[in-house]
Amino acid sequence: MEFTELTVHTTSEGSELVADVLWRYTNYGVAISDVKDVIALQSNKAMYWDYIDESLKEGGDVLVKAFIALDETEKTLPLIRADFDELLQNGKGIINFGTFETTCRTVDGDDWLEIWRKHFRPLHIGEKIVVCPEWIEYEKRDWEQVVKLDSNMAFGTGEHETTSMCLKLLQQYLTPDSVCIDVGCGSGILGISAVKLGAKFAYLTDIDDIAVKSATHNAQINGVYDRVRVEHADLLDDAGVKGDIILANITAEILCRLAPSIPKNLKKGGVLILSGIIEPRLESVLNAFGAQGLKFDKQLHEGEWFALSFKL
Repeated sequence: MEFTELTVHTTSEGSELVADVLWRYTNYGVAISDVKDVIALQSNKAMYWDYIDESLKEGGDVLVKAFIALDETEKTLPLIRADFDELLQNGKGIINFGTFETTCRTVDGDDWLEIWRKHFRPLHIGEKIVVCPEWIEYEKRDWEQVVKLDSNMAFGTGEHETTSMCLKLLQQYLTPDSVCIDVGCGSGILGISAVKLGAKFAYLTDIDDIAVKSATHNAQINGVYDRVRVEHADLLDDAGVKGDIILANITAEILCRLAPSIPKNLKKGGVLILSGIIEPRLESVLNAFGAQGLKFDKQLHEGEWFALSFKL
């Protein structure tokens, strides 16, 4: 099967936002090639290279690649370009997206899908969570909870700092009686993890059709479908649905827009966990949720991203 390979030249700061746009239009994979990831792995000794060219450390383009079925390309590319225009306009003066040069070429997809699948390996996050691709067998230890994901279907594998910080904070607040709400659920990794860790129930919402299908599928393969509800929604419209923990791993702009709505679904004494925040937007997020009567509790910082927790 042949695909159109769309490549966007951007920056580390803008790469995840670009990838999120591309995920709306493909079931066949999005890849981010960022030399900073290589340097971080070397620094953490997670992998080892004898030599890294010093010129790489000076930065340069980050490549975000998406693979679109060839027969869908003609109608899909204009939609992607329109979303990119909106992204650039919303991020103007806030986020550096680099050159944003885009190129397209036709490639043989069979080789790409196999390489993309091989990229994913079991990922340990915090003390208890192991995120594992659906197609890999993993023998868990007694204290671990394995969250299986079919990463062909939607974003949110746990590899990115924004997701891993949410999972780390979740493990600090979760109790067996917790009801969790995952806003902008993507693959469903946060809500599914909450239930696997012992939460009583989880509500998952997203405005993206592919994400809703993915979260539903992932809940099924993890054996937790009877303890989650997945909805196509911006946020739960039912103010009667209350969560002990609400998680939202979205961009800072959307978080600020949602700030007035979120408290209606959070129980008194409940915890709100936010991620996807870059430093220039940190103060605006703190102010937006502080204005709703939420008290700042904790902050995590990984790479260029921040995660925050609040209590009501």
